[in-house]
Amino acid sequence: MAAFCSVLLLTMAAFVTQIGELRADQTPGETASQPTPASAAAVEFFEAKVRPLLHRRCGECHSTETGSENGELILDSSAGLKRGGSRGAVIVANKPEASLLLEAVTYRNPDLQMPPDGRMPASEIAVLEEWIRNGAAFPDYGEQTARQAGRTIDIDAGRQFWAFQPLKQTTPPDVRHPNSASNPIDCYVLQHLEQTAASLKGGNAAAGSNFLQPAPRATLLRRLHFDLLGLPPSPEEIAAFVADESPDAVERLVDQLLASPQFGERWARVWLDLARYTDTTASWLKATGQAWLYRDWVARAMNDDVPFDRFVRLQLASDLMQNVAPGDYAALGYLGLSPTYWKELRLAPDVIRVVVAEEWDERIDAVSRTFLGLTVSCARCHDHKFDPITQDDYYALAGVFASTQLGDRPLLSEPAASAVRQARTTAEGLEAKLKAIKEKDSDEAKGLRAELEKLRRETPDFDAPWAHVVYDAAIYVQPNGEDATRLEYRNGEFRDLNVFRRGNPANRGALVPRRFPAVLSSHDAAPFKHGSGRLELAESLLTDAQALTARVIVNRIWAQYFGQGLVRTLSNFGAQGERPTHPDLLDALALGLVEHDWSLKWLHRTIVLSATYQQNSDFNAAFNEVDPENRLLWSMPRKRLPVEAWRDAMLAAAGNLDLRIGGAPQAVDDSANHRRTLYSLIARRELHQMLRMYDFPEPTAHSPKREPTTTPLQQLFVLNGPLVGEQSQVLARRLLAEYETRDDRVTAAYLRLFGRPPA
Repeated sequence: MAAFCSVLLLTMAAFVTQIGELRADQTPGETASQPTPASAAAVEFFEAKVRPLLHRRCGECHSTETGSENGELILDSSAGLKRGGSRGAVIVANKPEASLLLEAVTYRNPDLQMPPDGRMPASEIAVLEEWIRNGAAFPDYGEQTARQAGRTIDIDAGRQFWAFQPLKQTTPPDVRHPNSASNPIDCYVLQHLEQTAASLKGGNAAAGSNFLQPAPRATLLRRLHFDLLGLPPSPEEIAAFVADESPDAVERLVDQLLASPQFGERWARVWLDLARYTDTTASWLKATGQAWLYRDWVARAMNDDVPFDRFVRLQLASDLMQNVAPGDYAALGYLGLSPTYWKELRLAPDVIRVVVAEEWDERIDAVSRTFLGLTVSCARCHDHKFDPITQDDYYALAGVFASTQLGDRPLLSEPAASAVRQARTTAEGLEAKLKAIKEKDSDEAKGLRAELEKLRRETPDFDAPWAHVVYDAAIYVQPNGEDATRLEYRNGEFRDLNVFRRGNPANRGALVPRRFPAVLSSHDAAPFKHGSGRLELAESLLTDAQALTARVIVNRIWAQYFGQGLVRTLSNFGAQGERPTHPDLLDALALGLVEHDWSLKWLHRTIVLSATYQQNSDFNAAFNEVDPENRLLWSMPRKRLPVEAWRDAMLAAAGNLDLRIGGAPQAVDDSANHRRTLYSLIARRELHQMLRMYDFPEPTAHSPKREPTTTPLQQLFVLNGPLVGEQSQVLARRLLAEYETRDDRVTAAYLRLFGRPPA
C-alpha cells in the first residue's frame, strides 16, 4: 500500500500541469512556455496607481521644474528616477527594503521623512512597495510626456480609434478547407494561415496542408470537459465518446456540458477574478459574512445564460431597476464587495478625503477595465496620456461612486425588506440592553430575551440572507473640531464632484456633472439625471459603448479557450494596448453576441464547435519560425490547469469530489473540504498560501489574467503537501480494492488521472 501510494503521489505530481496530449519531444511535467505581456501589465499598474501617487505626493517638490531646488531629485520622469538625487539612487528594483524611497515614506529614518507634511496612508505605501518589488517600471515616452501639459484631447479624432468604432458587419472569407467545420471562426483563421503559408520562404504552401487537423477524440473530450466544466471526464465517459461515431456526437456532448450545473461554477470563477471577489470584507464594516451570495449568483447567472447586457445592469444597478427578483439583489456584490480603506477620523479632513478618493478610484478602475477594457483611472491627476479620456471624464464617473455607498440588505422585496430592517434595528437595541445587564438570570434579562424571541418569531423572514450591496447615498467628509473628521452620509442624495487638480482633493477645479466619458457618448455626454447615475452608467455601457463592451467580453472568453486573447491586453483596448490579430473575427463574434441577445452560451458553443478549437496541438516548425507565439493559431495551444481545476480534478480522480452547489465557504486546506475549489474561503488581505503559490490572483484588485509561474515551492508542495498525499492514499485504496493485478491498477490510475492508458 505505501509503495503504491508513493507511485501515485509521483504520478499526481506529473498531473499538475497536464491537459491534452504531449509533443513527442516533451516529457510529462514539462510545460510549454507562453510569452505574456508582463511589461504591459507593469506599465498599466504604474499609470493607474503609481504615477498619480507620485504626482500627488511628490510632484510639488520633485518635478522637472522644482527638483533642482530639492535634493536634485526628479520623480516625474524615467531619467530622473534612474539618476536619483543628492543622496544617490532612490529605487533598487525588486528590493523595496533597500530602496531609499520606501525608507523615506515609511518614516523609518528620523532624518528622512517624506512627504514632510505627514506620513502617507499605509495603502499608498503598499502601492509603492508593490511597484518596486515588481521591478519599478517607469515607461519613458520621450517628448510625448513633456508635451502633455499643453495637450488638448481631440474627442472627435479619438473616436476614430479602432476600439471605439461601431461593429462592422462582414461576410466570412470564402475559404474552403477539408478540416473546416463550416464555422465562421475557421474562415477567418484559415484566411490568415493560408496567407502566411503562401508567404513562407520558397512559397512553402505545403507547410499549411495540415491546418486544423482534428485532435484525437479522447484529447478533445478532455479539453472540452476542462474548458467547459473545469473537471476531467471519467474513464467511462471517455470510452463512450470514443466509441460514438455519430456525426453529431460532439454537438450533443457540447450541449450536455453547457447544460451541466458545473458549467456555471467553472465560468463564475473567471468573472470573480475580474470582480476582485472576497469572502471576507473589511473588519470595520458591518459585515454579514454572506459574501458568497454574490459568488453563487454569478454561477447561477452563468448556468441560466442570463443575457450579458442584463448581467451587467444587475451588477451595477439592480436596486434601481424594475421587476427584479429579490435574489438578484445579490448581484450588487460586484460593487458591494469593493475594497475599502480605513479612515482614521482623528486625522484631518484633507487626509480622509484622499482615502475616500482612493475608494472611488478603485471602483472607477474596476468598472472601466472590466466592462470597457479602458484604464480610465489614469486620468485621475491629468488627462489620460494616451487615450481620449479627460480628467473631466474621470470626475464625472467619480461623482457616480461618490453618490453610492456600501451596505447590506435582505434578499427580499419591499415592503418585507423594510420590515426586516426595522425588526433587526429593534433587536440590536434589545441585545445591547441585555449585554449591559450583569445579572443574566434577572427578571429584566429574562424579559429582554423573551422580547427578542417574540420579535424573531413574529417577523416574517427575520433570518433571510443579507447580501453585500450598494445604495444611493452621498458621502461628505466634514471637519470635527481641530484636525479631526466626521463622515456624513446623506441617504437618497447624490452629488457632482469638482475636478481635483493633480489628484489633490484640496485643490479643486471646475464642477463636473455625472456622465459617461465623452469619447464613447453618442449624445454629447449628457449628464446623468436619475439618482447616483449607476443605472444610466450601465445603460451607456450597453448602448453608447455597445461595440466596445461586446468586444471586451468576447475577447475575455476567447482568451480562456486559447490562452491569449485576439487582443492580448485583455483589460486595455486603448492606445497602449495591443491590436487584435483577427479584427474581423473579433467584430463578427461581438456582433453575433449582440444579435443573439447577448447569450454567452451561444458564444461558448460557437467557439468550441469550431475546427480551430478542436484541432490538435502538433508542432509546425515552418510556422513556428514566422509566428513563434502562435498568434495565428496554427496549433491548439497547450494550457496549464489553473489551481481550481487541478485540485478539483485530483479530488475527482480519487473519487472524493463533493459536487454540492453553493453555500458558505470552507478553508481550502481543511482536510474535510472535498468541495470544488470555487467554494474555498477567499480572504482579501490574507490569501491562502496554497492558492497564491499556484497563481491565484490577489482579490484586492481587478485581475484580467492569471500569470503562470513555475517555482520550487510548487514542486515541494506536490511532494510534501497533505492534499496530494491524502488523495493519493484514497485513490490507492480504491484501486487496490477494485483491481486484481498491478498492470490493471496502473492502467486504471492513468485513465483517471490523464484520460489515457500508459504508453
